[in-house]
Amino acid sequence: MTEQSSAEQPWPVRVVSQKINAWIGRLGWIWVDGQVAQLSRRPGSATVFLTLRDPSADLSLTVTASRDVLDSGAPQLSEGARVVLHAKPEWFAQRGTLSLRADEIRQVGVGELLARLEQLKKLLQAEGLFDPRRKRRLPFLPRRIGLITARASAAERDVLTNARRRWPAVDFRVVNVTVQGPTAVPSIIGALQSLDGDESVDVIIMARGGGAVEDLLPFSDEALCRAVFACRTPVISAIGHEPDTPLVDWVADVRASTPTDAAKRVVPDLGDEIRLIEQARGRVNRAMRHRVEREQQRLDSLRSRPALAKPYQMIETRATDVAALRDRAARALTHRVHRAEGDLTHTLARLRALSPAATLTRGYAIVQRADGHVVRAAGEVSTGDALRIRLAEGELTSTVTTTSEEKA
Repeated sequence: MTEQSSAEQPWPVRVVSQKINAWIGRLGWIWVDGQVAQLSRRPGSATVFLTLRDPSADLSLTVTASRDVLDSGAPQLSEGARVVLHAKPEWFAQRGTLSLRADEIRQVGVGELLARLEQLKKLLQAEGLFDPRRKRRLPFLPRRIGLITARASAAERDVLTNARRRWPAVDFRVVNVTVQGPTAVPSIIGALQSLDGDESVDVIIMARGGGAVEDLLPFSDEALCRAVFACRTPVISAIGHEPDTPLVDWVADVRASTPTDAAKRVVPDLGDEIRLIEQARGRVNRAMRHRVEREQQRLDSLRSRPALAKPYQMIETRATDVAALRDRAARALTHRVHRAEGDLTHTLARLRALSPAATLTRGYAIVQRADGHVVRAAGEVSTGDALRIRLAEGELTSTVTTTSEEKA
């Protein structure tokens, strides 16, 4: 193995502690804001010990101050109060612990708390955490409802009782948390993340009864507001009463005025839904009955028409018309045939009167030479020419012995 360089040599613990002490010493005096988690006033001691907690994180520091500093700045200080103190960080090298030494302590009043909340509200609004467009619609009938509330509280009882009265089969997953004090914010954020990670939970309700402004401060915490904004599951905020509006009300998808109101919003009323179904069924039945009656009237109207009332009448009428037309056609055809027959007889008589055969029957004959040429004059034949004489019945064959021209 190679030897480590001097820069890589490990530091002793005391050296690390000394360097941390030197760095912290350069911080000087600072103003610190926090919530008093524990206050210890030992009888006969001039020193007071406080445990100061960050409401948004699981982090605390020990603060020491003289009794005179506490009595002059916050004589009525109690656990859970918000304070601002002027202190100097101190590092105890032997124990390796950090603490604060305060020379001024101021308890934060309601007015100052409201002013800080207003500043935080403007900041969150500017970042879009209150944007109505990102708010999600609640499911009509969630499979399971996550409920974040204090154990055995009136808020828990109101939500469960009213929700089950409206929909008896509703399923809840209840996570009990601390709803006020220094541990409230981490407890609520942990429950919120646990329910948001549960795939069976369709909606989350955060419920708390009414209280003073200081009691509702955890629900205006910045870390809690951002945790609600980051949830993929719709969140209903039911904190306090109608006038109470912690900042989480603005971030949540739905703001309920009371825990009872949250129960009414998260599930439908079974009785109302049954009445709506009955009304819808009644409307459907009336519509179908009206439709059937209207179609029946149409059928009755169609059936009352002659074509459907007496369907054979049309066939009989057409059959009569066809028979009449056939008779007319037969008569016309017979008349036409008889007239054509008369014309043909007349034409035949004329043909017979004009035909050579008719002439022959009157005693005339047709004389033809051997080549078939009809002899019309004596000069057309010569002595010794063979002639065929066609009579009305039969033919004669002769030879020319002499002609009129030769006699002459």
